[in-house]
Amino acid sequence: MSIVEVTSPAPRERWRELVASSDSALPEHAPGWTDALCATGRYADVSRHYSFEDGGEALLPLVARRGPTGIGGWAGSYPAAWGIGGPLDTGLSTDAARSILRDLRGLGCQRIGIRPNPLDGPVWVAAARAEEVSTIPRRAHVLDLSAGVEAVWAGMNQSGRRNVRLARRAGVRLEVGSGGTLLDEYYELFLSSIDRWAEKQREPRALARARARRRDPLSKLRTMGDRLGEDFRVILAHLDGAPVAGAIVLYGPTGHGTRAAMDGDRIGKSHASELVYWTAIELACESGCSTFHMGESGRSKALAQAKEKFGARAYDYAELRIERLPWTRMDTVVRTGVKRLIGFADE
Repeated sequence: MSIVEVTSPAPRERWRELVASSDSALPEHAPGWTDALCATGRYADVSRHYSFEDGGEALLPLVARRGPTGIGGWAGSYPAAWGIGGPLDTGLSTDAARSILRDLRGLGCQRIGIRPNPLDGPVWVAAARAEEVSTIPRRAHVLDLSAGVEAVWAGMNQSGRRNVRLARRAGVRLEVGSGGTLLDEYYELFLSSIDRWAEKQREPRALARARARRRDPLSKLRTMGDRLGEDFRVILAHLDGAPVAGAIVLYGPTGHGTRAAMDGDRIGKSHASELVYWTAIELACESGCSTFHMGESGRSKALAQAKEKFGARAYDYAELRIERLPWTRMDTVVRTGVKRLIGFADE
C-alpha cells in the first residue's frame, strides 16, 4: 500500500475528527495527550498524517525529543512511561503498516519506538518482521465493554464479584477526582507502593524512589490532568480515614487504567484495590467506552489473574524499535548488569 501524501505535524482538525469517529482510539491518541508531552518542554510534536493510494488514511501521534539533533535524534509513539501510541485506529492492513514503517525509517532518527494498540498486535508483528524492524514482546489485558456494565459484572469470576462486595461491606469509601484533583493524595500512596516493591525486589529504597520520581514526577501527572481534564480521573479508596488504594484512569472512546498504587500495610483484606478497578470499569461503561485497557501484565501470573477476575483477556503484541545503532540491546545489557550488581529480584 503506497503512501501518496504525508503531513507533519498532523492537522489538528482532522486529528480530532478521526478520534471522534473512532470506537477504538485510546485516550492517549487525543491531541491533548501530545500537548501534555510537549508542555513538559522535552518533546516536539512531529505527528504524521498519511494518505494512501486507495483513499485510506492513518494518523500517527509522534513526538521527538528536543535537542540539537531535532528529528534526527530519538522519537516515539510514545516515549517510555507515556502510554500507548501507534496509529490512532485499528483496521490498518499489514501493507499499510509496512508503508508507515518504511516512512519512519526514512526520517533517519537514531531510534523511533512505536508501542501500538495491543488489539493490533498481529498486524504490527507481521509488518515488523517483513521490514526487519526490532521488536520487544509485550502482553497486555483488555476488557470488552460492548455488552454493557451488567454483562461485564456477569462475566467476572466469582471471586472478583465477591471481593467487590466484601470491600463495600468493609466500609471502603471511594473518592473520584477529575483533572489534577486528588493527585497529591495519590502521589503519597504511589511513593508508599514504591517502598513496598523496593523491599520485595531487594532494591535500595532511595534508588527506587529516585527512579520513580524521574519516571513519573508529580509535575508530569499534573500536566496530564490539566490537558485531559474530565478524561483524566483519580480514584482513591479510603479505609478508616486513610487512602489505601488508588488508580489513575484515562477515558475516551476506550478506557485505560494507566497507574495504580496501594498501601500494603493498611489495605489488609479489605479488597479496596478491586473496588477501585470495578469503579473505573463502571465509569468507562457510563462514558460509552468500547473497551477498557488494564495495562501491561508481562509474564506475571499474579497480574494476569488479578485482571482476569474482571473478565479481561490477554493480548500478546510487540513494541517496535527502528534503530540506526543497537540501542535497545545495549540498554538491556546495562540494565541487566545493574540489576545483578544490586541483587534486584525481578517478579
